[in-house]
Amino acid sequence: MLSGPVHAALSRRGIHYGWIVAATTFLTMLIMAGAVGAPGVFIVPLQREFGWDAAEVSTALAVRFALFGLMGPFAAAFMNRYGLRRVMLVALVIVGCGLLLSLRMSRLWELVLLWGIVVGFGTGLTAVVLGATVATRWFGARRGLVVGLLAASSATGQLVFLPLLAGVTEALGWRAALGIVCAALLLAAVVVSLLMRDRPADLGLPPYGERALQPAPEAAASLGALLLSPLRVLRDAAGNRAFWVLFGTFFICGASTNGLIQTHFIAMCGDYGVLTVSAAGVLALMGVFDFVGTVGSGWLSDRYDNRWLLFWYYGLRGLSLALLPLTDFSIYGLTIFAVFYGLDWIATVPPTVKLAVTHFGAAQANIVFGWVFAGHQLGAAAAAYGAGLSRVQFASYLPAFVIAGLLCLLAALLILTLAAPGSRSAPVPEPSAA
Repeated sequence: MLSGPVHAALSRRGIHYGWIVAATTFLTMLIMAGAVGAPGVFIVPLQREFGWDAAEVSTALAVRFALFGLMGPFAAAFMNRYGLRRVMLVALVIVGCGLLLSLRMSRLWELVLLWGIVVGFGTGLTAVVLGATVATRWFGARRGLVVGLLAASSATGQLVFLPLLAGVTEALGWRAALGIVCAALLLAAVVVSLLMRDRPADLGLPPYGERALQPAPEAAASLGALLLSPLRVLRDAAGNRAFWVLFGTFFICGASTNGLIQTHFIAMCGDYGVLTVSAAGVLALMGVFDFVGTVGSGWLSDRYDNRWLLFWYYGLRGLSLALLPLTDFSIYGLTIFAVFYGLDWIATVPPTVKLAVTHFGAAQANIVFGWVFAGHQLGAAAAAYGAGLSRVQFASYLPAFVIAGLLCLLAALLILTLAAPGSRSAPVPEPSAA
């Protein structure tokens, strides 16, 4: 591994190795975001080649979103036991194999198995929970900023991949575009194997901004105890009303982002005569502004009441979705929508992570947030399937977009029911391994 020599070189310049870990994680999450978002470009080509309708294709994508979220708390437990590096490498291999095998698929059940179950399982191991784990483990200071940067990797994934994949799909077909994603996954695996480390103590370092070393906590005694650990955390967290508020609002977050925009926006634009490449360009523009918004949100979450940040994020997102039909789907109107909507696409992540730490304690925050993120992806799964069903039943995606906008307004009100800082709930006790 190169981590030792790189750490020595950085130490001479006063740079903490945590920033290398954050950069490696950013690259991995960026490429995984490309793998998750790529099927949104392929919906129409799959319909044309195999005769599947939007609801059938959306079934596989809904399964993927659900597994992507449900794996989160278990991924956090795996990271705590086996280390970040091993889990990231296993995830990259699983996703790469699933996508490579799908190059030969011809039946709907193969789509559900490979793009739904296999890719959902693999990407779930490196979901937003990975970013939360890296931020809480490697950083004592600037934690909100790091969460914002890592959460923004998904937006950057769209910026890098979607226009490229759309262009390659138009010129050479969806299989050639999928090959690009597989090559990127291989690149990420090489970087992770060379530079990733599990904990600062592995290099004799304290977390960034702290002075004391933090040894690894005692691992679960058995695989059974490891798998039960997230369930015990869920049992304890479920008794705290704050958990259900975060879970419910993040369910709405997923329904109004990944499941809706990321999955169906390109296909919906096609219904109004917008070319695939142009629609992918609008998504990329959203990615640019979401990167700015999410990093800014991380900075703000270290300084202001996170409840009120989420109130504004959900409220503005709801208004943008409800007003989408007024754009007339012109490039000018869609550009304004992309800027307005993009600024808070994933800006909700840093305040939600901070609230999870506030209410449940840093030791269990990554697993609790894993369950909250599971709610996010269940919402995404519901929207992915529901929007496809809306297209089949009503010949339009718009009803799903308007409903998502109204739900966001509800989330804005719901988040304010959390206790204000200083009167927070007691942290969830750490479950025993027995």
